Amino acid sequence: MNPILLTAIGVGGSTVIGSVIGYFIKNVSHKVNDSVVGLCAGIMLSASVLGLLVPAFELAPSWTDVWLPCTGVLLGVLFLHALDLVTPHLHTITGVEQEQHLHNEHLNKVMLFVMAIALHKFPEGMAAGVGFGGDDTNNAANVAIAISLQNVPEAMVIISPLLLNGVSQMRTFAIAVAIGLLEVIGVFTGYFLGVMSTAILPLMLALSGGAMLYVVSDEMIPESHAHGFQKQATYALLVGFILMMLIERL
Repeated sequence: MNPILLTAIGVGGSTVIGSVIGYFIKNVSHKVNDSVVGLCAGIMLSASVLGLLVPAFELAPSWTDVWLPCTGVLLGVLFLHALDLVTPHLHTITGVEQEQHLHNEHLNKVMLFVMAIALHKFPEGMAAGVGFGGDDTNNAANVAIAISLQNVPEAMVIISPLLLNGVSQMRTFAIAVAIGLLEVIGVFTGYFLGVMSTAILPLMLALSGGAMLYVVSDEMIPESHAHGFQKQATYALLVGFILMMLIERL
């Protein structure tokens, strides 16, 4: 099977698989949730550094060209920051009445986390696809594996809170599928941009890496440290980072 098509199916399908598993988990404790988010953060952190940023700098022709991946990192961060500013109204996404949102602070917090996940899916998909536009597809495969791995638990920890806060099963599943489709679109976008010009491949790799670093720092680590279980989340992050190091080595 074509590696790009396989990657798209893998990263998009893993989100749906995780959401289906989430239907059978009625209540996730903060301790478990924070540990899972920490694990996902470690996987993403390792994948962004080893699979995207290091190859981006290695592809820079000379020391005088390192501005290209450096610029890419900054553009990736700014891109995610700009997306954060255009988040749509949460009540229109959940289908829950606006009045209920106003008096359900927990649902608002859950949806903000869900939106944070959704916002990074497109650049995350680009990260999975852009590497296949170059000659070295090993790093691209590692990044795709890393993203697929972290998609499963990530989807699990967002589904059950939505159900518990009154969002219907059909609406919840539709949200999960939409998140997966964003990632699939990102895969093909990243691939075609990488193929169009190998000269900008370092920029695209670094942009994707910068976007992933932004999500880890701005959303995932703060979320995993917000409920008093920061030590468990930190160790889980280290486990995720080491897991991706092993996959990279293998």
